[in-house]
Amino acid sequence: MTMTLQDLSDRQEIQDLLVAYCYAVDRRDWNALDEVFTEDATIDYTEFVGFRGNVQQAKEFLAAGLKPFIAFQHAISTSQIRIQGDRAEGRTLCQNPVVMDAGGAEHVMFMGLWYRDRFVRTGGGWRIAERYEERCYQHNLPAGFASPPGE
Repeated sequence: MTMTLQDLSDRQEIQDLLVAYCYAVDRRDWNALDEVFTEDATIDYTEFVGFRGNVQQAKEFLAAGLKPFIAFQHAISTSQIRIQGDRAEGRTLCQNPVVMDAGGAEHVMFMGLWYRDRFVRTGGGWRIAERYEERCYQHNLPAGFASPPGE
């Protein structure tokens, strides 16, 4: 498959967008998500935490929901991106170690997931119009930790 300079540029912009999401969440910079998602984006974390909503709701949910955690790190890889003009679809692997306070001791648990995204080119560059977190695994959850629906 031969790629044009535009193909390469689009792929790099989308990859940078995926990384920007990770940095925004890991730094708890919720307003940075405004540069990641379209204004009317739908964000769906229901497989892990039962949340589905728009960008503003996601920012509020993440700010409140991630308060108890000491640290977390979103590491993404193996993105498969299919671009068709000004729209694209992607699936990206994410491994997310999470550190929480468990009665004065640090407890580390691990989440594995796929981001399934729909992207659109906007006047401000590529943005995520729809994000769905597809659960792959959870490991080392502490006793009593709330499991997602269906477990």
